[in-house]
Amino acid sequence: MSTKYIENPLAQSIAHVIAPGVTCDGAALRVIARETCGPSSDFMAQRTPPGPKGVPLLGNALAFGRDPLRFFTECVRQYGDVTAFRIGAWPALLVNNPDDIEYILVKNHRGFTKNRHFWRYVQAIFGAGLLSAQGDDWQRQRRHMAPAFSGQRLARYGQVMVRHADTMLGGWTPGERLDVHTEIMAMTLEIAAETLFGTSVTRDIADIEQSTNVLMAEISARLRRPIFIPDAVPIPGNLRYRRALRRIDELVARIIADRRQSGSDRGDLLSLLLATSYENGEPMNERQVRDEVVTMLLAGHETTALALSWTCYLLSRHPTVESQLAAELQDVLGGRLPTVEDLPRLQLCEHAINEALRLYPPAWAVGREATHSGEIGGYFVPAGTTIFMAPWVLHRDSRYFDNPNEFRPDRWASASTKQLPRFAYMPFGGGPRVCIGNRFAMMETVLILATIAQRFVLEAQKERPEPFPSITLRPKGGVWLRAVPRCSH
Repeated sequence: MSTKYIENPLAQSIAHVIAPGVTCDGAALRVIARETCGPSSDFMAQRTPPGPKGVPLLGNALAFGRDPLRFFTECVRQYGDVTAFRIGAWPALLVNNPDDIEYILVKNHRGFTKNRHFWRYVQAIFGAGLLSAQGDDWQRQRRHMAPAFSGQRLARYGQVMVRHADTMLGGWTPGERLDVHTEIMAMTLEIAAETLFGTSVTRDIADIEQSTNVLMAEISARLRRPIFIPDAVPIPGNLRYRRALRRIDELVARIIADRRQSGSDRGDLLSLLLATSYENGEPMNERQVRDEVVTMLLAGHETTALALSWTCYLLSRHPTVESQLAAELQDVLGGRLPTVEDLPRLQLCEHAINEALRLYPPAWAVGREATHSGEIGGYFVPAGTTIFMAPWVLHRDSRYFDNPNEFRPDRWASASTKQLPRFAYMPFGGGPRVCIGNRFAMMETVLILATIAQRFVLEAQKERPEPFPSITLRPKGGVWLRAVPRCSH
Protein backbone atom coordinates (compact mmCIF):
# COMPACT_ATOMS: atom_id res chain seq x y z
CA MET A 1 0.00 0.00 0.00
CA SER A 2 1.46 3.36 -1.06
CA THR A 3 1.07 6.13 1.53
CA LYS A 4 2.47 9.55 2.38
CA TYR A 5 2.84 11.59 5.56
CA ILE A 6 0.20 12.75 8.07
CA GLU A 7 0.87 15.89 10.10
CA ASN A 8 -2.28 15.63 12.22
CA PRO A 9 -1.34 13.74 15.43
CA LEU A 10 -4.73 12.05 15.79
CA ALA A 11 -4.66 10.89 12.19
CA GLN A 12 -1.09 9.66 12.67
CA SER A 13 -2.14 7.58 15.69
CA ILE A 14 -5.04 6.06 13.79
CA ALA A 15 -2.76 5.26 10.87
CA HIS A 16 -0.30 3.45 13.14
CA VAL A 17 -3.11 1.37 14.64
CA ILE A 18 -4.41 0.41 11.21
CA ALA A 19 -1.03 0.02 9.54
CA PRO A 20 1.82 -0.02 12.11
CA GLY A 21 5.01 1.68 11.04
CA VAL A 22 3.44 3.44 8.07
CA THR A 23 3.41 7.22 7.69
CA CYS A 24 0.96 8.97 5.41
CA ASP A 25 -0.80 12.25 4.75
CA GLY A 26 -4.46 13.17 5.23
CA ALA A 27 -5.35 12.25 1.66
CA ALA A 28 -3.79 8.81 2.06
CA LEU A 29 -5.54 8.18 5.39
CA ARG A 30 -8.84 7.68 3.63
CA VAL A 31 -7.13 5.12 1.37
CA ILE A 32 -5.96 3.21 4.46
CA ALA A 33 -9.44 3.30 5.96
CA ARG A 34 -11.08 2.17 2.75
CA GLU A 35 -8.66 -0.71 2.25
CA THR A 36 -8.97 -1.79 5.88
CA CYS A 37 -12.59 -1.06 6.69
CA GLY A 38 -14.25 -0.83 3.28
CA PRO A 39 -15.63 2.12 1.33
CA SER A 40 -18.52 2.73 3.73
CA SER A 41 -16.39 2.74 6.85
CA ASP A 42 -18.22 4.07 9.92
CA PHE A 43 -14.91 5.56 11.04
CA MET A 44 -14.70 7.71 7.93
CA ALA A 45 -18.36 8.68 8.13
CA GLN A 46 -17.88 10.10 11.66
CA ARG A 47 -14.80 12.21 11.00
CA THR A 48 -15.56 15.94 10.90
CA PRO A 49 -13.06 18.60 9.87
CA PRO A 50 -11.51 20.96 12.41
CA GLY A 51 -12.20 24.66 12.23
CA PRO A 52 -12.55 27.95 14.06
CA LYS A 53 -15.26 28.35 16.66
CA GLY A 54 -17.92 30.82 15.71
CA VAL A 55 -20.53 32.71 17.68
CA PRO A 56 -24.20 31.78 18.07
CA LEU A 57 -26.36 32.46 15.01
CA LEU A 58 -23.59 34.22 13.05
CA GLY A 59 -21.02 31.43 13.08
CA ASN A 60 -17.78 32.76 11.55
CA ALA A 61 -19.51 35.44 9.48
CA LEU A 62 -17.91 38.36 11.33
CA ALA A 63 -14.33 37.11 10.92
CA PHE A 64 -14.98 36.22 7.29
CA GLY A 65 -16.63 39.57 6.62
CA ARG A 66 -13.82 41.63 8.14
CA ASP A 67 -11.16 40.16 5.89
CA PRO A 68 -11.93 37.03 3.82
CA LEU A 69 -8.35 36.76 2.51
CA ARG A 70 -6.90 36.74 6.00
CA PHE A 71 -9.65 34.45 7.27
CA PHE A 72 -8.88 31.81 4.64
CA THR A 73 -5.14 32.17 5.17
CA GLU A 74 -5.48 31.67 8.93
CA CYS A 75 -7.81 28.70 8.47
CA VAL A 76 -5.20 26.83 6.44
CA ARG A 77 -2.38 27.84 8.78
CA GLN A 78 -4.21 26.65 11.89
CA TYR A 79 -6.32 23.73 10.69
CA GLY A 80 -4.69 22.31 7.58
CA ASP A 81 -6.06 21.39 4.17
CA VAL A 82 -9.71 20.97 5.16
CA THR A 83 -11.34 23.52 7.47
CA ALA A 84 -14.97 23.62 8.58
CA PHE A 85 -16.69 26.91 9.37
CA ARG A 86 -20.10 28.55 9.18
CA ILE A 87 -21.41 31.79 7.75
CA GLY A 88 -24.64 32.21 9.65
CA ALA A 89 -26.55 28.96 9.22
CA TRP A 90 -24.55 28.14 6.09
CA PRO A 91 -22.08 25.22 6.60
CA ALA A 92 -18.88 25.56 4.62
CA LEU A 93 -15.48 23.97 4.04
CA LEU A 94 -12.23 25.47 2.85
CA VAL A 95 -10.26 22.88 0.84
CA ASN A 96 -6.58 23.50 0.15
CA ASN A 97 -5.21 20.20 -1.14
CA PRO A 98 -4.68 19.95 -4.94
CA ASP A 99 -5.78 16.30 -5.01
CA ASP A 100 -9.02 17.08 -3.21
CA ILE A 101 -9.60 20.09 -5.46
CA GLU A 102 -9.13 17.85 -8.51
CA TYR A 103 -11.68 15.45 -7.04
CA ILE A 104 -14.20 18.31 -6.65
CA LEU A 105 -13.61 20.04 -9.99
CA VAL A 106 -12.82 17.05 -12.23
CA LYS A 107 -13.22 13.52 -10.94
CA ASN A 108 -16.59 14.08 -9.27
CA HIS A 109 -17.58 17.41 -10.78
CA ARG A 110 -21.22 16.33 -11.15
CA GLY A 111 -21.38 15.95 -7.38
CA PHE A 112 -20.54 19.61 -6.82
CA THR A 113 -22.59 22.39 -8.41
CA LYS A 114 -22.26 26.16 -8.47
CA ASN A 115 -23.09 27.45 -5.00
CA ARG A 116 -26.65 28.76 -4.79
CA HIS A 117 -25.89 30.84 -1.67
CA PHE A 118 -23.41 32.98 -3.60
CA TRP A 119 -25.20 33.20 -6.94
CA ARG A 120 -28.40 34.52 -5.43
CA TYR A 121 -26.39 37.67 -4.56
CA VAL A 122 -25.60 38.29 -8.24
CA GLN A 123 -28.58 36.71 -9.99
CA ALA A 124 -29.81 40.08 -11.24
CA ILE A 125 -26.48 40.72 -13.01
CA PHE A 126 -25.62 37.42 -14.65
CA GLY A 127 -29.03 35.75 -14.78
CA ALA A 128 -28.68 32.35 -16.45
CA GLY A 129 -25.50 33.23 -18.33
CA LEU A 130 -22.60 30.84 -18.78
CA LEU A 131 -20.96 31.85 -15.52
CA SER A 132 -23.95 30.85 -13.39
CA ALA A 133 -25.71 28.19 -15.51
CA GLN A 134 -25.82 24.60 -14.30
CA GLY A 135 -26.00 21.08 -15.73
CA ASP A 136 -27.38 20.54 -19.22
CA ASP A 137 -28.12 24.26 -19.68
CA TRP A 138 -24.47 25.09 -19.04
CA GLN A 139 -23.22 22.37 -21.39
CA ARG A 140 -25.50 23.55 -24.19
CA GLN A 141 -24.51 27.22 -23.74
CA ARG A 142 -20.80 26.47 -23.62
CA ARG A 143 -21.05 24.35 -26.78
CA HIS A 144 -22.79 27.18 -28.65
CA MET A 145 -20.27 29.81 -27.50
CA ALA A 146 -17.02 27.85 -27.86
CA PRO A 147 -16.43 28.70 -31.56
CA ALA A 148 -16.01 32.38 -30.63
CA PHE A 149 -12.82 31.40 -28.78
CA SER A 150 -11.34 29.06 -31.40
CA GLY A 151 -7.77 29.39 -32.66
CA GLN A 152 -8.54 31.19 -35.95
CA ARG A 153 -10.69 33.82 -34.28
CA LEU A 154 -8.13 34.34 -31.51
CA ALA A 155 -5.49 35.19 -34.12
CA ARG A 156 -7.73 37.93 -35.53
CA TYR A 157 -8.44 39.26 -32.05
CA GLY A 158 -4.71 39.81 -31.48
CA GLN A 159 -4.55 42.69 -33.95
CA VAL A 160 -7.44 44.44 -32.22
CA MET A 161 -5.82 44.03 -28.82
CA VAL A 162 -2.51 45.57 -29.87
CA ARG A 163 -4.23 48.43 -31.71
CA HIS A 164 -6.21 49.42 -28.63
CA ALA A 165 -3.12 49.16 -26.42
CA ASP A 166 -1.19 51.40 -28.79
CA THR A 167 -4.04 53.92 -28.81
CA MET A 168 -4.12 53.98 -25.01
CA LEU A 169 -0.37 54.65 -24.80
CA GLY A 170 -0.71 57.43 -27.33
CA GLY A 171 -2.85 59.29 -24.80
CA TRP A 172 -0.26 59.08 -21.99
CA THR A 173 1.78 62.18 -21.18
CA PRO A 174 5.47 61.34 -20.61
CA GLY A 175 6.29 61.47 -16.93
CA GLU A 176 2.70 61.70 -15.78
CA ARG A 177 1.43 59.92 -12.71
CA LEU A 178 -1.62 57.84 -13.55
CA ASP A 179 -3.89 55.09 -12.31
CA VAL A 180 -2.82 52.27 -14.61
CA HIS A 181 -5.71 50.10 -13.46
CA THR A 182 -8.34 52.60 -14.64
CA GLU A 183 -6.53 53.04 -17.95
CA ILE A 184 -6.28 49.31 -18.56
CA MET A 185 -9.88 48.63 -17.54
CA ALA A 186 -11.14 51.12 -20.13
CA MET A 187 -8.90 49.59 -22.81
CA THR A 188 -9.87 45.97 -22.16
CA LEU A 189 -13.54 46.95 -22.12
CA GLU A 190 -13.12 48.41 -25.61
CA ILE A 191 -11.34 45.23 -26.72
CA ALA A 192 -14.08 42.96 -25.36
CA ALA A 193 -16.79 45.06 -27.02
CA GLU A 194 -15.08 45.03 -30.43
CA THR A 195 -13.84 41.44 -30.53
CA LEU A 196 -16.86 39.70 -28.99
CA PHE A 197 -19.72 41.99 -29.97
CA GLY A 198 -18.45 43.97 -32.97
CA THR A 199 -19.24 47.36 -31.43
CA SER A 200 -17.57 50.37 -29.85
CA VAL A 201 -18.34 51.51 -26.31
CA THR A 202 -16.01 54.53 -26.28
CA ARG A 203 -18.77 56.96 -25.38
CA ASP A 204 -19.98 54.64 -22.61
CA ILE A 205 -16.65 53.84 -20.94
CA ALA A 206 -17.01 56.17 -17.96
CA ASP A 207 -20.59 55.11 -17.30
CA ILE A 208 -19.80 51.40 -17.56
CA GLU A 209 -16.80 51.65 -15.27
CA GLN A 210 -18.71 53.67 -12.69
CA SER A 211 -21.58 51.18 -12.79
CA THR A 212 -19.21 48.21 -12.56
CA ASN A 213 -17.43 49.75 -9.59
CA VAL A 214 -20.76 50.18 -7.79
CA LEU A 215 -21.79 46.59 -8.56
CA MET A 216 -18.49 45.17 -7.32
CA ALA A 217 -18.58 47.23 -4.12
CA GLU A 218 -22.13 46.18 -3.36
CA ILE A 219 -21.41 42.52 -4.10
CA SER A 220 -18.45 42.65 -1.71
CA ALA A 221 -20.72 44.13 0.96
CA ARG A 222 -23.26 41.37 0.37
CA LEU A 223 -20.65 38.62 0.67
CA ARG A 224 -19.53 40.01 4.02
CA ARG A 225 -23.07 40.36 5.36
CA PRO A 226 -24.16 37.52 7.69
CA ILE A 227 -27.76 37.56 6.38
CA PHE A 228 -29.25 37.58 2.89
CA ILE A 229 -31.23 40.71 1.96
CA PRO A 230 -33.15 40.37 -1.33
CA ASP A 231 -32.57 42.93 -4.08
CA ALA A 232 -36.13 44.22 -3.74
CA VAL A 233 -35.57 45.49 -0.18
CA PRO A 234 -34.99 49.26 -0.63
CA ILE A 235 -31.90 49.69 1.52
CA PRO A 236 -29.34 52.24 0.17
CA GLY A 237 -26.94 49.58 -1.09
CA ASN A 238 -29.66 47.77 -3.04
CA LEU A 239 -30.84 51.04 -4.58
CA ARG A 240 -27.30 51.83 -5.78
CA TYR A 241 -26.96 48.27 -7.06
CA ARG A 242 -30.21 48.42 -9.05
CA ARG A 243 -29.39 51.82 -10.57
CA ALA A 244 -25.96 50.61 -11.71
CA LEU A 245 -27.41 47.41 -13.15
CA ARG A 246 -30.05 49.39 -15.02
CA ARG A 247 -27.33 51.37 -16.79
CA ILE A 248 -25.53 48.17 -17.82
CA ASP A 249 -28.81 46.67 -19.08
CA GLU A 250 -29.54 49.76 -21.19
CA LEU A 251 -26.13 49.53 -22.86
CA VAL A 252 -26.45 45.80 -23.56
CA ALA A 253 -29.97 46.24 -24.94
CA ARG A 254 -28.62 48.86 -27.34
CA ILE A 255 -25.79 46.59 -28.51
CA ILE A 256 -28.21 43.73 -29.21
CA ALA A 257 -30.80 45.95 -30.91
CA ASP A 258 -28.19 47.54 -33.18
CA ARG A 259 -26.98 44.14 -34.33
CA ARG A 260 -30.50 42.84 -34.92
CA GLN A 261 -31.29 45.94 -36.96
CA SER A 262 -28.17 45.58 -39.11
CA GLY A 263 -28.83 41.87 -39.66
CA SER A 264 -25.11 41.28 -40.27
CA ASP A 265 -23.22 38.16 -39.29
CA ARG A 266 -19.74 39.24 -38.25
CA GLY A 267 -18.61 35.85 -37.03
CA ASP A 268 -18.25 37.13 -33.46
CA LEU A 269 -19.83 35.93 -30.23
CA LEU A 270 -22.92 38.09 -30.61
CA SER A 271 -23.57 36.69 -34.09
CA LEU A 272 -23.29 33.17 -32.69
CA LEU A 273 -25.78 33.97 -29.92
CA LEU A 274 -28.32 35.51 -32.26
CA ALA A 275 -28.03 32.60 -34.70
CA THR A 276 -28.35 29.93 -32.02
CA SER A 277 -31.22 27.49 -32.29
CA TYR A 278 -31.93 24.86 -29.66
CA GLU A 279 -32.81 21.24 -30.30
CA ASN A 280 -36.51 22.12 -30.60
CA GLY A 281 -35.77 24.73 -33.27
CA GLU A 282 -36.45 27.68 -30.97
CA PRO A 283 -33.94 30.56 -31.10
CA MET A 284 -32.20 31.78 -27.96
CA ASN A 285 -34.67 34.07 -26.18
CA GLU A 286 -33.99 37.75 -25.52
CA ARG A 287 -33.31 37.29 -21.82
CA GLN A 288 -30.77 34.53 -22.44
CA VAL A 289 -28.95 36.62 -25.07
CA ARG A 290 -28.87 39.51 -22.59
CA ASP A 291 -27.46 37.26 -19.83
CA GLU A 292 -24.68 35.93 -22.05
CA VAL A 293 -23.71 39.39 -23.36
CA VAL A 294 -23.58 40.89 -19.85
CA THR A 295 -21.55 37.95 -18.56
CA MET A 296 -18.98 38.11 -21.34
CA LEU A 297 -18.79 41.92 -21.46
CA LEU A 298 -18.06 42.20 -17.74
CA ALA A 299 -16.04 39.01 -17.23
CA GLY A 300 -14.31 39.37 -20.61
CA HIS A 301 -12.52 42.57 -19.62
CA GLU A 302 -12.38 42.49 -15.82
CA THR A 303 -10.06 39.53 -15.28
CA THR A 304 -7.65 40.54 -18.06
CA ALA A 305 -7.43 44.09 -16.74
CA LEU A 306 -6.74 42.81 -13.24
CA ALA A 307 -3.98 40.47 -14.39
CA LEU A 308 -2.31 43.34 -16.28
CA SER A 309 -2.76 45.85 -13.46
CA TRP A 310 -1.19 43.59 -10.86
CA THR A 311 1.62 42.66 -13.29
CA CYS A 312 2.44 46.33 -13.90
CA TYR A 313 2.43 46.99 -10.16
CA LEU A 314 4.78 44.08 -9.42
CA LEU A 315 7.17 45.02 -12.23
CA SER A 316 7.34 48.58 -10.89
CA ARG A 317 8.52 47.17 -7.56
CA HIS A 318 11.10 44.86 -9.15
CA PRO A 319 13.29 46.92 -11.51
CA THR A 320 15.71 44.05 -12.20
CA VAL A 321 12.90 41.90 -13.62
CA GLU A 322 11.56 44.93 -15.50
CA SER A 323 14.97 45.47 -17.14
CA GLN A 324 15.14 41.82 -18.15
CA LEU A 325 11.69 42.14 -19.70
CA ALA A 326 12.79 45.23 -21.65
CA ALA A 327 15.78 43.31 -23.00
CA GLU A 328 13.53 40.46 -24.17
CA LEU A 329 11.22 42.91 -25.93
CA GLN A 330 14.12 44.60 -27.69
CA ASP A 331 15.48 41.24 -28.80
CA VAL A 332 12.13 39.90 -30.05
CA LEU A 333 10.41 43.03 -31.33
CA GLY A 334 13.17 45.53 -32.04
CA GLY A 335 10.78 48.44 -31.49
CA ARG A 336 7.84 47.22 -33.61
CA LEU A 337 4.40 46.32 -32.26
CA PRO A 338 3.95 42.68 -31.15
CA THR A 339 1.87 40.18 -33.12
CA VAL A 340 0.31 36.80 -32.34
CA GLU A 341 3.27 35.17 -34.11
CA ASP A 342 5.61 36.65 -31.47
CA LEU A 343 3.86 34.97 -28.54
CA PRO A 344 6.09 31.85 -28.34
CA ARG A 345 9.20 34.05 -27.94
CA LEU A 346 7.75 36.43 -25.33
CA GLN A 347 8.60 34.02 -22.56
CA LEU A 348 9.41 36.51 -19.78
CA CYS A 349 6.20 38.41 -20.54
CA GLU A 350 4.24 35.23 -20.03
CA HIS A 351 6.18 34.25 -16.92
CA ALA A 352 5.64 37.68 -15.33
CA ILE A 353 1.91 37.38 -15.94
CA ASN A 354 1.84 33.81 -14.58
CA GLU A 355 3.56 35.05 -11.44
CA ALA A 356 1.15 37.97 -11.04
CA LEU A 357 -1.77 35.55 -11.45
CA ARG A 358 -0.20 33.39 -8.75
CA LEU A 359 0.16 36.23 -6.24
CA TYR A 360 -3.02 38.12 -7.14
CA PRO A 361 -5.43 35.67 -8.77
CA PRO A 362 -8.48 37.54 -10.13
CA ALA A 363 -10.62 34.55 -9.10
CA TRP A 364 -9.34 34.62 -5.51
CA ALA A 365 -11.85 31.95 -4.42
CA VAL A 366 -13.84 29.28 -6.24
CA GLY A 367 -17.04 27.88 -4.76
CA ARG A 368 -19.08 24.72 -5.17
CA GLU A 369 -21.92 23.03 -3.28
CA ALA A 370 -22.06 19.32 -2.44
CA THR A 371 -25.17 17.79 -4.02
CA HIS A 372 -24.88 14.59 -1.94
CA SER A 373 -23.27 13.59 1.32
CA GLY A 374 -19.80 12.21 0.82
CA GLU A 375 -16.15 12.56 1.71
CA ILE A 376 -13.42 15.09 1.06
CA GLY A 377 -9.89 14.67 2.36
CA GLY A 378 -10.99 11.85 4.64
CA TYR A 379 -13.76 13.90 6.25
CA PHE A 380 -17.52 13.47 6.07
CA VAL A 381 -19.25 16.25 4.09
CA PRO A 382 -23.05 16.60 4.34
CA ALA A 383 -25.11 17.45 1.27
CA GLY A 384 -25.62 21.18 0.89
CA THR A 385 -22.19 22.09 2.27
CA THR A 386 -20.49 24.94 0.43
CA ILE A 387 -16.94 24.14 -0.64
CA PHE A 388 -14.44 26.97 -1.01
CA MET A 389 -11.14 26.59 -2.83
CA ALA A 390 -8.95 29.69 -2.50
CA PRO A 391 -6.20 30.28 -5.07
CA TRP A 392 -5.19 33.26 -2.92
CA VAL A 393 -4.04 30.77 -0.25
CA LEU A 394 -3.12 27.81 -2.43
CA HIS A 395 -0.82 29.85 -4.69
CA ARG A 396 1.14 31.03 -1.63
CA ASP A 397 1.67 27.57 -0.18
CA SER A 398 5.37 26.83 0.47
CA ARG A 399 4.79 23.14 -0.25
CA TYR A 400 4.43 24.03 -3.92
CA PHE A 401 6.29 27.32 -4.33
CA ASP A 402 9.68 28.30 -2.89
CA ASN A 403 9.60 31.74 -1.23
CA PRO A 404 5.90 31.88 -2.06
CA ASN A 405 5.35 35.55 -1.22
CA GLU A 406 8.11 36.75 -3.55
CA PHE A 407 7.56 37.91 -7.14
CA ARG A 408 9.84 35.58 -9.07
CA PRO A 409 8.82 35.13 -12.72
CA ASP A 410 11.88 32.94 -13.32
CA ARG A 411 10.22 30.14 -11.33
CA TRP A 412 8.01 29.50 -14.39
CA ALA A 413 11.09 28.69 -16.47
CA SER A 414 12.23 25.99 -14.06
CA ALA A 415 11.38 22.31 -14.00
CA SER A 416 9.79 22.61 -10.55
CA THR A 417 6.68 24.39 -11.80
CA LYS A 418 6.24 21.81 -14.55
CA GLN A 419 6.05 19.16 -11.82
CA LEU A 420 3.43 20.93 -9.72
CA PRO A 421 0.30 18.99 -8.78
CA ARG A 422 -2.36 19.73 -11.35
CA PHE A 423 -4.38 22.03 -9.09
CA ALA A 424 -1.63 23.72 -7.11
CA TYR A 425 -1.96 26.61 -9.59
CA MET A 426 -5.44 27.40 -10.92
CA PRO A 427 -5.83 31.06 -11.97
CA PHE A 428 -8.63 30.16 -14.41
CA GLY A 429 -10.35 27.48 -12.32
CA GLY A 430 -10.27 23.95 -13.66
CA GLY A 431 -12.16 20.92 -14.88
CA PRO A 432 -15.06 21.13 -17.34
CA ARG A 433 -15.91 24.62 -16.07
CA VAL A 434 -12.44 26.07 -16.66
CA CYS A 435 -12.76 29.65 -17.93
CA ILE A 436 -13.89 29.54 -21.58
CA GLY A 437 -11.80 32.63 -22.32
CA ASN A 438 -8.52 31.54 -20.70
CA ARG A 439 -6.61 31.44 -24.01
CA PHE A 440 -8.15 34.76 -25.03
CA ALA A 441 -7.07 36.27 -21.69
CA MET A 442 -3.49 34.98 -21.78
CA MET A 443 -2.97 36.14 -25.37
CA GLU A 444 -4.39 39.55 -24.52
CA THR A 445 -2.29 40.04 -21.39
CA VAL A 446 0.98 39.07 -23.09
CA LEU A 447 0.40 41.23 -26.17
CA ILE A 448 -0.67 44.27 -24.14
CA LEU A 449 2.13 43.93 -21.59
CA ALA A 450 4.65 43.74 -24.44
CA THR A 451 3.12 46.85 -26.06
CA ILE A 452 3.24 48.83 -22.81
CA ALA A 453 6.66 47.72 -21.57
CA GLN A 454 8.57 48.44 -24.77
CA ARG A 455 7.38 52.07 -24.73
CA PHE A 456 7.17 52.95 -21.04
CA VAL A 457 8.86 52.23 -17.75
CA LEU A 458 6.18 52.25 -15.07
CA GLU A 459 7.83 53.58 -11.91
CA ALA A 460 6.55 52.69 -8.47
CA GLN A 461 4.86 55.35 -6.33
CA LYS A 462 4.36 55.46 -2.57
CA GLU A 463 0.81 54.08 -2.81
CA ARG A 464 0.55 50.31 -2.50
CA PRO A 465 -2.77 48.93 -3.71
CA GLU A 466 -4.70 46.85 -1.22
CA PRO A 467 -6.30 43.66 -2.55
CA PHE A 468 -10.09 44.08 -2.43
CA PRO A 469 -12.02 40.80 -2.69
CA SER A 470 -15.38 41.01 -4.46
CA ILE A 471 -16.26 38.61 -7.29
CA THR A 472 -12.71 39.35 -8.41
CA LEU A 473 -9.59 40.58 -6.62
CA ARG A 474 -9.41 44.29 -7.38
CA PRO A 475 -6.71 46.79 -6.35
CA LYS A 476 -8.43 49.09 -3.87
CA GLY A 477 -7.60 52.69 -4.69
CA GLY A 478 -6.16 51.82 -8.09
CA VAL A 479 -2.57 51.20 -9.21
CA TRP A 480 -0.77 54.55 -9.30
CA LEU A 481 2.48 54.55 -11.30
CA ARG A 482 4.59 57.09 -13.21
CA ALA A 483 4.86 56.52 -16.97
CA VAL A 484 8.41 57.32 -18.18
CA PRO A 485 9.19 56.83 -21.89
CA ARG A 486 11.58 53.94 -22.39
CA CYS A 487 14.00 55.87 -24.62
CA SER A 488 14.62 58.56 -22.00
CA HIS A 489 14.91 56.23 -19.03
